[in-house]
Amino acid sequence: MTVPGPSSIDAHQHFWRVERGDYAWMTPEVGVLYQDYGPSNLAPMLARHRIARTILVQAAETEAETAYLLDVAATTPFVAGVVGWIDMTAPDAADAAARAASNRLLVGVRPMVQDIADDDWLVRADVSAAAHGIGRSGLVFDALVFPRHLSRVLVFLDRHPHLPVVIDHGAKPFIKAGVLDPWRADIAAIGARPTTTCKVSGLVTEAGDDWTGADLRPYVEHLLDVFGPSRLMWGSDWPVVERARGYDAWRHAAVELFDGLSRDEQSAIFGGTAARVYLGTRGRRLEPTSSGPQP
Repeated sequence: MTVPGPSSIDAHQHFWRVERGDYAWMTPEVGVLYQDYGPSNLAPMLARHRIARTILVQAAETEAETAYLLDVAATTPFVAGVVGWIDMTAPDAADAAARAASNRLLVGVRPMVQDIADDDWLVRADVSAAAHGIGRSGLVFDALVFPRHLSRVLVFLDRHPHLPVVIDHGAKPFIKAGVLDPWRADIAAIGARPTTTCKVSGLVTEAGDDWTGADLRPYVEHLLDVFGPSRLMWGSDWPVVERARGYDAWRHAAVELFDGLSRDEQSAIFGGTAARVYLGTRGRRLEPTSSGPQP
């Protein structure tokens, strides 16, 4: 079955310039990622796979990088929205969220929880206060977490029952090791909350550079069972995906993994869910550009 192109969205991609210097993880050791990536690099892949729009996601814990991404989005027609960063532990975090939300291209906020030493960070009182502000500002909360954080995510969801929460990368299960538990039960508990959605993204990176569709299938099928097509969204995690056989291989694998679904179900995963969650009330680019992405 062919996935429809005009409504297709890549729900998770990045741009960066190395010289900006605010990427704490950016060292020569990251290999192919240690170079600039921008719209002109991504556009040919979007065109090849008939993907009309993207959600651009932060990769640095600075408000300066979020401002940079918003500037890029303002001049890049295929970028429909930006998931940025604010300091959620700052005393004025709620006000900062409101100020940031004044830019209609900002659709969400993502703290890099996976890189925070305190595993209980999500359940801190100051973080809860900031999350309330994010919700009042109409923004989505992206949760970049590992499996060990999922019990804290549940507490976070209890405290913020109306905040839309997107689990990035399926919470990064241990695919390379073939380990399903306890991730399987924990992500099911997350999926039982109606305000949660999940990105089918980043999985090939967790599977290693020799991954196969068979390696991914048990994890993807569990996410499908838990969230259903209407609460799953596909993302490339480009350019990180270039460390695990690249954009084309992951896109083709994802289309094959969901091939048994109906056209409407595929349309949700490959665009509809992202449009509803991120762009339903905020994004100004609700319709794809007439010419689509240009190389």
